[in-house]
Amino acid sequence: MKISSVDDIVSAYSRFVPHQFLQLLGKESVTEIVLGDGLEKKMTILFSDMRDFTALSELMTPRENFSFINSYLERMEPAISSYHGVIDKYIGDAIMALFPTGADDALDGALGMLNCLAGYNEERKMQGHPPVAIGIGLNTGLMMLGTIGGRNRMASTVISDAVNLASRVETMTKTYGVNLLITEHTYYSLKNVSKYHIRFADRVRVKGKEQPQSVYEVFDADPPEMLAAKHGTIRLFERGAAYYYFKEVSQALDLFRQCLDECPDDRLARVYADRCEQFLRTGIHEGTGEVDLAVQWGPGIEIGHAVIDEQHRQLFASVNRFTDTIKKDRDFSHAGPIIDFLDEYVQTHFETEENIMEMNGYPFMDVQKEQHRRFFRHLTSLKREIQEDTDWHFLLFKIQVLLVDWLVHHTCKADRHLGKFLRLEKTTDR
Repeated sequence: MKISSVDDIVSAYSRFVPHQFLQLLGKESVTEIVLGDGLEKKMTILFSDMRDFTALSELMTPRENFSFINSYLERMEPAISSYHGVIDKYIGDAIMALFPTGADDALDGALGMLNCLAGYNEERKMQGHPPVAIGIGLNTGLMMLGTIGGRNRMASTVISDAVNLASRVETMTKTYGVNLLITEHTYYSLKNVSKYHIRFADRVRVKGKEQPQSVYEVFDADPPEMLAAKHGTIRLFERGAAYYYFKEVSQALDLFRQCLDECPDDRLARVYADRCEQFLRTGIHEGTGEVDLAVQWGPGIEIGHAVIDEQHRQLFASVNRFTDTIKKDRDFSHAGPIIDFLDEYVQTHFETEENIMEMNGYPFMDVQKEQHRRFFRHLTSLKREIQEDTDWHFLLFKIQVLLVDWLVHHTCKADRHLGKFLRLEKTTDR
């Protein structure tokens, strides 16, 4: 019987615990891993799942099924690893992967998977097999990376509500009939949004989240004709979404029908057209993320720093005045003051926060500063758009989705994380 060397054993284990995972934990070898090892890091999480896998499985024997899954997964792995992704786990045909190097790598990896899938389907077609479809969801945020389990059985994983949201976004791809959805957190983390073909998909109320979350479709991997048609109708589509959320449904339906005239296979436009037609028949509006939702300030949002909390109160008061104005008269002239306020507010507030982070040695200061810079870029772009456009439905919608939502989520998530750190530092100093 051949006795394996220690190097052979360590090499074999690396297939189960990726070397990149060990590097993130600061370990040289799997033998150094201890239960409870972990670190907190901002990453992008990818979830993918195969569509109609049960129906495909019923056509195969268990051995054929096993071979099919491996044939599919071995094509997906290189697309992920080539963009510095780390596969955390396989769950049957589903994949969960981590991208510690940035949202752009995660999105490129997801698009790489879809492009590989297109080639795989060509092979299957030549062999007389039906094509395979998948859905992919991405979300970005802070999470704990480490080991969980018991003394006799451990597993490497990541834990965070950001992971849960990524999984739910992947599930949403079924609802909208699209291949790839990203959250607003991933959207705001991209270094160059214009590099991709992205359009707003929906504003949804996710289980466990009070504030609505915006999700976006990325359609770079669509067939060339469909990609061109969707790109050419982005403006029509997003205006239709704005009208739909303001319950101007007849106008919205007309815009979505124009999208479908240009691209009959645009499933997301079809979803909205169906919603509009249902509303006109029944009065039922499926928008779960109202654009005029008041945001309540409460003790749970306070971070425990008097200056930052006072600035946050001002933000929430201004946001609520803005949304209340939308409810009452839908007057676009009120957009200017909210933009002016936000411009002045974020410059003062971000500078204050960054000074406090630096004084207290906050370990994620670089992450926060990068988020601040990217917000400014979106704010500048929207200010330019306001000067060029006169459609108040569309502009108020974009102000809510691109600016107000981001600030509220940033306050409730990233700033609360800062608050916990400051409280812990204060406790430790004692």
